[in-house]
Amino acid sequence: MKLVCSFTNMKQYRSSILFYLFFIALAVIGIIYGEQLINTYPGLRLWPWSNIALIAIGIPFLFFQQPARLPELWDKKIPLSERILQPVLIGIVFGLADLLLIEFVLQDQPHASLPPYTQPFPYSIFLYSSGAFEIEVFYRLIPVTLVLLMFAKIKEGKYWLPAFWIIAILSSIREPVEQLSGGPLWFIIYAVISGFAMNFIQVWYYKKAGFSASLFVRLGHYLVWHILNGILIEQAIN
Repeated sequence: MKLVCSFTNMKQYRSSILFYLFFIALAVIGIIYGEQLINTYPGLRLWPWSNIALIAIGIPFLFFQQPARLPELWDKKIPLSERILQPVLIGIVFGLADLLLIEFVLQDQPHASLPPYTQPFPYSIFLYSSGAFEIEVFYRLIPVTLVLLMFAKIKEGKYWLPAFWIIAILSSIREPVEQLSGGPLWFIIYAVISGFAMNFIQVWYYKKAGFSASLFVRLGHYLVWHILNGILIEQAIN
């Protein structure tokens, strides 16, 4: 009954829904913008329109945050410092570490063109903001909500906290395993540890301040590693 009622009280979720729809709109604008640039940049990475339908899958999960014992996606009771400022700064630190090690330690030759992990500015803002959102929906919002919702109902949530730590670890190791990089052994170790650490901090912030806080950690990282890095490389090439 409580879950059914939560769907009817849409006003309660207005901020969360608008936040989610903002990123869907950003993705739509990015696709349209990219289609105008493709002739100028033949190697441009374009989102397919089907991705809009994919990220829309996460919308129903907005209504299950409180039943899963998680903060609302955009919970106004949580200070902006915890929802935005701290997460963004943490992401920037991870981005600066990647920038320093990859571009200034491993990269001994200047780039002749934009590498695959960058895109022309300002298109990069749209692509990587949408990419960060998509990753967080499928790495965090859906799996974490499903697991914690289930354990919130088992024996009145007796195993909720152990379940949280298990899903935190599993969701944090996914990205470094999926994106296992080559290079010197020390760099592979760094990539795995830093990737796990950032993802783990994200899921911890999800528990503390909601899904938006987890997203802002990744946005802070992408701001430096993908967007700022692309601007610097473009300037060096030109």
